[in-house]
Amino acid sequence: MPGMAPADLGAPVTAGVLHYIHDPLCGWCYGAAPLVRSAREVIPVVAHGGGMMAGGRRQVVNEQLRGYVMQHDRRIANLTGQSFGEAYFNGLLRDPTAVFDSEPPTTAMLAADDLEGAGLDLLVRMQKAHYVEGRKIAQESVLTELAVEIGLPAKGFGEAFRAKRGAPTQEHFSQSIALLHRLGGNGFPTFALEKHGELEMLDVGGYVGHPAEWKSYLQAKTT
Repeated sequence: MPGMAPADLGAPVTAGVLHYIHDPLCGWCYGAAPLVRSAREVIPVVAHGGGMMAGGRRQVVNEQLRGYVMQHDRRIANLTGQSFGEAYFNGLLRDPTAVFDSEPPTTAMLAADDLEGAGLDLLVRMQKAHYVEGRKIAQESVLTELAVEIGLPAKGFGEAFRAKRGAPTQEHFSQSIALLHRLGGNGFPTFALEKHGELEMLDVGGYVGHPAEWKSYLQAKTT
């Protein structure tokens, strides 16, 4: 199955793998971060970046974009308890030099996985940097700083990032979207349990904001 290696090598051995189709710039994926965290305590999680704002879908920050994302972000905060910082709302979202581009952070996750299976760990740090600290996670320099913060070597990360940039990341996007279509999913985040060679898309709607219940549900599905 295409995708990244499981990031939490300490997860219990269970019958299955949880596939997580996401995007680093997807607000609802940030809202689902507590679900991913609790899932990793139960089952290996494989991340698949979908390229939501890559290529021709990249967007320069402007007032229209700010208004659009803020209405969703406020709802996400209310439903999930995830924090959105002032530096994001009134810093990054008011910066006309900022570009929302999913490709560099996805490349960074691929690089982190190649180095130490740390793609999901880096995603957590990137989401905080973006949604709380208002940092530009489309910039390689920022991504390198974040990688170092989670314990990756700067030189090794840079080499891995360059190796995964371009065609490898594009291929990853294609594989992720193919998996999404195979599942019958239509957006991010999408979760699917692979067990005994079979894929089952999981409905997480009722678990948003309830990571403990989600963890119990996965334990029942995989043990």
